[in-house]
Amino acid sequence: MKSDFESIALDLGRRSPFYLYLLLNISRVPSRDVRNVELSFSQDSRTVLYYNPEWVLSRDPDFVQAMLVHQLMHLINLHFLIKPKSNADRMIWDLAMDAAINQYIPQLSAFGVPLNLLIEEGHGVDNERLFVLPPDWMPDKSAEEYHKWILQRMEELKRFDIVPVAELREQFSDNHEGLFKSENIDMILELNRSNLSKAFNIYGSELPSGVKRLVELSISRPLLNWRDRIRNFAGVSEYGERYATVLKPNRRYEGQPGWKTSHTAKIAIVVDTSGSIINEELDDFFSEIEALSRYVDTDLVLVQVDRAVNLEIRYSKGTYKNMEIVGGGETDLQPAIDYLQDQHRPEGVIIFTDGYTNLPSVKRRVLFVLSKHHSEEFVNEARKIYGRSSVVILQ
Repeated sequence: MKSDFESIALDLGRRSPFYLYLLLNISRVPSRDVRNVELSFSQDSRTVLYYNPEWVLSRDPDFVQAMLVHQLMHLINLHFLIKPKSNADRMIWDLAMDAAINQYIPQLSAFGVPLNLLIEEGHGVDNERLFVLPPDWMPDKSAEEYHKWILQRMEELKRFDIVPVAELREQFSDNHEGLFKSENIDMILELNRSNLSKAFNIYGSELPSGVKRLVELSISRPLLNWRDRIRNFAGVSEYGERYATVLKPNRRYEGQPGWKTSHTAKIAIVVDTSGSIINEELDDFFSEIEALSRYVDTDLVLVQVDRAVNLEIRYSKGTYKNMEIVGGGETDLQPAIDYLQDQHRPEGVIIFTDGYTNLPSVKRRVLFVLSKHHSEEFVNEARKIYGRSSVVILQ
């Protein structure tokens, strides 16, 4: 039985809510310019999945679904960060990335050919569907490790023409060119890791152990310095999130809720002005806030808090010059969080503190920016509750 792409994606979501969450933040565009399915990125750093509707109708839905998972696995593994040195190197990366992915997708591994056979034979086997797998003795490795192995093995064999093998792979699999053409890598990275973290926090326990490990590695992988993470968090928070609503009927599936995008472009900033904060720390906090105001094109709502909300302002460039610092008491961040969530409903909250207080409950995207003189207990608890990427420490 054949089916359309959206029905196949919806069925995948029923089987795995984790993948459905990821798909909600990916635009799916029919295009006859692609052979089957292809990942790419828009100018605003959003993920786009192009698919050929004729190819979809000509294939079994389970196979199309497997190819869809294959694309999502490229995102999970952060393969868009790879930068091939040449066209020949790109072909090697094509093989390495697929070897890292296909071993976790039963529908594709059933048609798999190990890397060592492809490289040593110099060609593929007579198979309608050729999908690259790792060597039998080398499972559960990254694309980087398979790439290194391919180069070493080719050197040993004195065989350097990868084109026949790579072209055969591409004939039956996907095209990776869209992955390698991304420009705003930092924003793409932050958007995808944000979506991965949210999906994993809610549905990660339902994933197979191998895929679960890959997601954990991607979320915890340190790639940006602390200043980039603050600014990219703010940039991502300018984007709205998709959510289901019964108030908007689904145009494709009768009786199902539709999807709406929230475009709340407010970033809330909480500054801890309690008695434990010294002037040096406040200077560091406002230095970063001022830099942030020059970086993002969105509203910045700032509140000062010790045990209660002391001051609220709309922060813009240079505001710090005439800002009064109010506080000096004990620390309780929760009143500021509750006030902002109730009055402003920001998409992202950045909290500047030393962490000598209880961890607040935050319902929005949150980033804790800790001073050099911070509480390690607060850091550990925040990372446990909100994820490893939820904390940065000023250096």
